[in-house]
Amino acid sequence: MKDNKYQVVIGLEVHAQLLTKSKLFCGDSTAFGAAPNTQVSPISLAHPGTLPKMNKKAIELAVKLGLALNCEIERNNYFARKNYFYPDLPKGYQVSQHTAPVCKGGSLSIKVSGFAEKKVQLNRIHLEEDAGKSIHDADPQYTCIDLNRAGVPLLEIVTEPCLHSAEEAFVFLSELRKLVRWLKVCDGNMEQGSMRCDANISIRLTGESTLGKRVEIKNLNSIRNVKKAIEIETERLISVVEKKETIIQETRSFDADKNITFSLRSKEDADDYRYFPEPDLPPFQIDEKFIESVYSTMPVLPEQLKELYINKYSLSEYDAEVICSEKPDAEFFESVTKYTTNYKAVANWMQGPLKFYCNEINISITAFPLKPETIGTLIHMVESGKVSFNNASTKIFQALLSAPEKDPHAIAASLNLLQESDVGAIESWVDDVINSMPGKVKEFKNGKKSLLGLFAGEIKKRSNGKADMQVVNKLLLEKLSVDQST
Repeated sequence: MKDNKYQVVIGLEVHAQLLTKSKLFCGDSTAFGAAPNTQVSPISLAHPGTLPKMNKKAIELAVKLGLALNCEIERNNYFARKNYFYPDLPKGYQVSQHTAPVCKGGSLSIKVSGFAEKKVQLNRIHLEEDAGKSIHDADPQYTCIDLNRAGVPLLEIVTEPCLHSAEEAFVFLSELRKLVRWLKVCDGNMEQGSMRCDANISIRLTGESTLGKRVEIKNLNSIRNVKKAIEIETERLISVVEKKETIIQETRSFDADKNITFSLRSKEDADDYRYFPEPDLPPFQIDEKFIESVYSTMPVLPEQLKELYINKYSLSEYDAEVICSEKPDAEFFESVTKYTTNYKAVANWMQGPLKFYCNEINISITAFPLKPETIGTLIHMVESGKVSFNNASTKIFQALLSAPEKDPHAIAASLNLLQESDVGAIESWVDDVINSMPGKVKEFKNGKKSLLGLFAGEIKKRSNGKADMQVVNKLLLEKLSVDQST
């Protein structure tokens, strides 16, 4: 930022495709991956004589997100036509909300490393239908059009221009994606286009309050690309100003391969779209009863759950943050805690063996083959001293992955991994090791306490890993505190 000479000002517009089975104004499927132009109908193509009908589920999801973000829910709503011509817009206009967005205001808290928590203020959340998709690389001479996406319900989440770094934008989008997934409002799959982001960027001298002329970067398809595009465009804008040139208000795109932004067109203003109320759709009202019914279906939000895990379960902030990063992870955690109250052990298993396995074969926790009860049993076996954590998390765990229906106790027995907890048997091994290493015993008594690990390791070896190491360490400390020469 040229030694803090300039401040970047960023506002984001995030389009989230709603998890409805049908489109916003007709019954066409919204399923991803169908053959081009197979999920269209006369209504989504705006044929003469057809009339749209509102999807109630879309309103419900919009209100749910609005409540989670502390928005004001607009009671009296209507749609408008946003008029522009583009090949993948079959109607020649887009049905959207202009002056009456379903949600107003609101905020989302973010925490950028090294900085205090910040509330990102929202301007609005409104409903609109998606356009189709232009495909430029399917034919060498022509642009192909797939209208399957035309009419799919979207929420556009618009922030105020209150972000001041690419890192803040990155964290905001990460938190927003986590929230829409948590609420099952949107699947957040940016690679499939179900969540897309436009970034409005301007710069001004540090300390000034007037906003500079903004540039919009369109259709950024990953959170990392949003961060990179903002960084690159900020540098370009500063370079333009430093050269005493004029910043042009325009729409640009981002080339992730070349790490550049490039101009698409001059930026339209709202007047250019000739908004007017949609004549084919009546206004709709959202009453208190509907809002209460939506609220009653909402899950505990991530931040609330995180506080619960810290205060009630005594987990560290890091453990709680990791568990609450995705709703399926939190649900699996909750399921395991039905079988054990050792919450820290559950967190360790989820961040250790379970995470390693899921990452290795690229699956989510929802596809994990072992039941929560099985993980609870493994934790109890370690806790009660029947097996070591090392054996439970490697040998027994691996055997269970190959045969999830088997009993962990039976596997431990078949692999000869059940620990020996009999004090008499363990004491015999301890005595043998101490008597076989008089020189090391003397060094230990002279202050070399690190040798305790050597003794324990030797006992583990002699017992073929079956000795309960808690009992081993207790006996070692007791016997080594007695002078072996007397």
